[in-house]
Formats: sequence, C-alpha cells, structure tokens
Amino acid sequence: METPNKKTNKILKGVVISDKMNKTVVVEVTRFVEHKKYGKRIKKTKNYKAHDENNVKKIGDRVEIEETKPMSKDKHFKVII
Repeated sequence: METPNKKTNKILKGVVISDKMNKTVVVEVTRFVEHKKYGKRIKKTKNYKAHDENNVKKIGDRVEIEETKPMSKDKHFKVII
C-alpha cells in the first residue's frame, strides 16, 4: 500500500527587522551561495513578511518561519519560534 506524499513546508531562520505592522513582522533571511566560476561564497539576503498572531516578536529577535497558505498578497509565512 502506498503512503500519500505529504508536502513538507519550508522552514527558514532569520532575524526580525521590522515589527511596525499589526500581527506581521518582516524577517531577513541570510544564506550563502558559491560563485559558479570563482568559488567565492557570496552572502544573499531576502526579506519575508510573516504572521505573528500575538505581536510578541520585536526587532532583533531570532525566529524560525514556516511556509503556509497565502494570508495576504505578500504574507506566505508564519512565525513558529
């Protein structure tokens, strides 16, 4: 009997850079990629809007965010830690 393929949601780690919106925080996620030709590691950052139900996260907090169904035009993640 086959087991159904369960989709695993992305979990990203980052730092809160803005908490001015109601029930929303902006999280900056940093990753390193290696240049194809030269091999040097390059830092890439991206900002994600995440749902924070109780408005408890403040600027500078380290958080984990999990991918969810879209909550608004830009918000596709929720804060889990």
